[in-house]
Amino acid sequence: MIQEVPRAEWLKARLALMEKEKALTRMRDDIAAARRALPRVRIEKDYVFDAPSGPKNLADLFDGKTQLIIYHFMLAPGAANPCPSCSFWSEQYDALRVHLPHRDVNLICVSRAPLAEIETVRARMGWRFPWVSSHGSDFNQDFGVTFTEAQAGQALYNFNTQAARAGESPGVSVFARDGEAVFHTYSAFARGLDALNGVYQLLDLTPKGRDEAGLAWPMAWLKLKDQYG
Repeated sequence: MIQEVPRAEWLKARLALMEKEKALTRMRDDIAAARRALPRVRIEKDYVFDAPSGPKNLADLFDGKTQLIIYHFMLAPGAANPCPSCSFWSEQYDALRVHLPHRDVNLICVSRAPLAEIETVRARMGWRFPWVSSHGSDFNQDFGVTFTEAQAGQALYNFNTQAARAGESPGVSVFARDGEAVFHTYSAFARGLDALNGVYQLLDLTPKGRDEAGLAWPMAWLKLKDQYG
């Protein structure tokens, strides 16, 4: 039911909410500072990725920048379709990459599918952002987004806090480069990825919000962009 009130009463309620929003903004700033202050782990393993221009190691993925954001896109070898939720997140990456390099950041997607399968999906969806294959390497397993059948059901996902499912799971990992040395600085999974989704941030401003409460699961409404009616 719509609650209709005079403008003055609405303004009073809005200002009360603004105090909470300001508190959240200040807390977000504090968390961002703590995130930047996290200690770093040197990457010792020599990961090799298959890219359209040829094999690349992790340092190559920085593309001349000193900071690297990798979105772990859920695309397993032989998958018939890309993951709808990862696609939902990735739709914005082409636009973001216009600005990120000017803050010394490269953004790239990594999937376990072979490069030819990645390129097929890229052409279908019309995406241009860099997307490489970790096929044949331990990269996905080492960074907590791919699990074996034997690992399914164990509390391994999201820093050992959630039951893992066999196959692919979503995540983001951040790296820094200092000369030839590469360091892991941050990773996030599950609801930790919410802030990366611009559509959800906009929906959160609306009266209906995400409007997912009555669905079988939160993103049951979501389709690939070429599958909406």
